[in-house]
Amino acid sequence: MGWTGLWIVLGTLLAGTLAGALLRWREGRIRPTRDEPAPTAELPTQVTEVLVAAPAVTLVQISTTFCSPCRHAHARLAALAESTPELHHVDLDVTHQPEVAHQLGVRRTPTTIAFDANGAELLRVSGVPVNDELLSALQPHFANR
Repeated sequence: MGWTGLWIVLGTLLAGTLAGALLRWREGRIRPTRDEPAPTAELPTQVTEVLVAAPAVTLVQISTTFCSPCRHAHARLAALAESTPELHHVDLDVTHQPEVAHQLGVRRTPTTIAFDANGAELLRVSGVPVNDELLSALQPHFANR
């Protein structure tokens, strides 16, 4: 292999490493929603049906059947909702209804979207969330009850 081939291999390895590091860095990070939340009327029916008015926040986890990280996210979110009275957790499987994921702007699973009791999107997390960070980000919405 000549120098050109070696540089191509090294460049490819570097690009792959950087792409992997970027994806790993974004995993589980909380992204606040834009300033103007979408009205509930724009939400897919599958989402409005699961919103619960009683707790302050409903965590809607968008999953698919063959998503391994979805199982980990489900376990964490279910335990968090069980120990936090202001939270309600719903797992919405979009394997056979990808249009729901498209309407919500979900590009990967698991994605967790937090909605208030009125259906306004508060934040979203791509990947498996970190419970302490999620609770910290949602805390101001619990105080508004």
